[in-house]
Amino acid sequence: MTFAKGAESYPAAGASRETGAGFSWDGTGPVFFLALLFFLSFTARIILAPFLPTIEKDLGISHSGAGLFFFLVSAGYFFALLGSGFVSSFLTHRRTLSLSCAFAGLALLAISYASNLWSIRLGLIFLGAATGLYMPSAIATITALIDSSHWGKALAIHEIAPNLAFIFVPLIAELFLRWSSWRAALGLLGGLSVIVAVLFALRGRGGEFAGESPASGSFKALLGEPSVRLMATLFGLGVSSTLGIFSMLPLYLVSERQMEQSWVNTLIALSRVSGPFMVLGAGWASDRLGPERTIAGTFVLTGVATLALGLLPSPWILLFIFVQPALAVCFFPAGFAALAAIAPAGSRNVVVSFTVPFGFLLGGGAVPALIGVMGDAGSFASGFSLVGFLILIGGVLAFALRLPYRGREKFTP
Repeated sequence: MTFAKGAESYPAAGASRETGAGFSWDGTGPVFFLALLFFLSFTARIILAPFLPTIEKDLGISHSGAGLFFFLVSAGYFFALLGSGFVSSFLTHRRTLSLSCAFAGLALLAISYASNLWSIRLGLIFLGAATGLYMPSAIATITALIDSSHWGKALAIHEIAPNLAFIFVPLIAELFLRWSSWRAALGLLGGLSVIVAVLFALRGRGGEFAGESPASGSFKALLGEPSVRLMATLFGLGVSSTLGIFSMLPLYLVSERQMEQSWVNTLIALSRVSGPFMVLGAGWASDRLGPERTIAGTFVLTGVATLALGLLPSPWILLFIFVQPALAVCFFPAGFAALAAIAPAGSRNVVVSFTVPFGFLLGGGAVPALIGVMGDAGSFASGFSLVGFLILIGGVLAFALRLPYRGREKFTP
């Protein structure tokens, strides 16, 4: 496979225009700042989930209408990810990251003040587009700061952010449901995102180099690479197991399992406490066992746990509300390490901006919408069972991965 503007145009990861050194604080300090941006970006995309039972009543929409919200966010995310290379090639990765966080905050503020359903839907598309600019530039920045032998651990630190979001979002929702409204929660998060975007623009480190534009010819090379197409599918299943399930689980438990909304939000928040620890362990496993084996094992176990959410009676389902998310989050450190090992450093942002959009459109958009439709048809449980079966199939597909750049880029101080 040949990538335009490949490794010959960019120094090895960790030795390019960045100043990191292996896995020292010089490299990981900026990773933690990026994790803060990721926390806000991810929180913006999932903040509606625990509010859905209330939003359905306030806006007078159906289960499928509620699921459509996540499809609209994912649609905006999809197209922004596909075009993110054009933005980062013009602005540099660091400026793209600041822009993403700032625009996400403005979109949240607009939604919080929207007066009708169509305005909210339009705002959700813009929210998805703003957050879609983040991931390719973040992965390119992190893998330029950190030696490739430590990518799993560095990406695991970054992946703590969405896992913390899964914990705090239900708790934040419960607080606002008691004392204010879902609109106030969106407005507060939007204002905070704008402030952090300004701080990162002034004080952030890393990403002081331009991304590669998709127009360079890399997209054509990517389309011919089987591992890239396979990773797009695996990311769809990985996102389905985390974001897709999380988005519709509160509505499922309240509407079909007849649980009380306050108890559901507390339960889901507690079930995500293991996520940050599990994701760190998954990063270590990815470095030791390889991304392919880590992804395969994760999908088999997660698929079984997701099936259980749909098939088991209510007393037993409580156990798998805790087990399923703990297993599901283990995909992402290995998934992003696999993406980074498919292409040379200069084309890495293009790989991410090609594969991740399809993953999030499927897992974060189509899957919640499908579960919502099945809920309207009378069986949320069938939707969860179907998703679990598809994740199991992903465990088999993972063994077909080929990672030509794994271990080939070493840090040179």
